[in-house]
Parts: sequence; structure tokens; C-alpha cells
Amino acid sequence: QVQLVESGGGLVQAGGSLRLSCAASGSIVSINAMVWYRQAPGKQRELVASITSGGNTNYADSVKGRFTISRDNAKNTVYLQMNSLKPEDTAVYYCKLSPLYGTIWYRPENDYWGQGTQVTVSS
Repeated sequence: QVQLVESGGGLVQAGGSLRLSCAASGSIVSINAMVWYRQAPGKQRELVASITSGGNTNYADSVKGRFTISRDNAKNTVYLQMNSLKPEDTAVYYCKLSPLYGTIWYRPENDYWGQGTQVTVSS
């Protein structure tokens, strides 16, 4: 069993910065991916950024160059540094842990999700 706790959301002006954290606890498989998603009211959930246990990263085009995902494996924590924030970044941000992602053993039904943290960017 794994628990994910997100923190760091809040209200910020356009052009500002925010850093989100997601701490995982429990039985964590060393081979995994940690992913940030976001969902705005009336919109589909979208992938923001991901990072594998090997350090490979991917970003949505809308955040590329502005957001940076990183992880601290010793703390089982993933971060999302968000710079040059825009009002369209306003959403609830969710953290996901995908055990065994990238292996033949990966199953989406085994993913774990955090509770989400609100990010609001004012114009």
C-alpha cells in the first residue's frame, strides 16, 4: 500500500512561481514513474510532467520551458517547480505513482493517486 500527499499549492500572480511537492510512503517499488497531472473545471485531466526512477523526464508542450519536474529518491518525493505561471495554469494538480512503469509488469490499475492541491494564478 502506498500513500501520496501533495503540498505547495496556493494563489500566485501571473508571472510568479510555485513549487509543488508530493511525498510517497509505504511499499514503493524502486522501478516506477512519478507523474503530475492537472484538471481545471470543465476540462479533461491532462498530463503535465513525468519522471521515471531512472531520471527520464517528459513535459506537456504547454509547460515546456516553464516547469521542471524532479525527484528525491531518498525521500520518495517528486517536485514540480512552476515558473512564469499563467492564468491557464490554474487547476487542481494531482500526483501519481506508477509502479513498474516501463516494464512488462506495469498495470494502470496499480497506480496510486494523491488528493490534489489547488493552484490558482491571477491575472
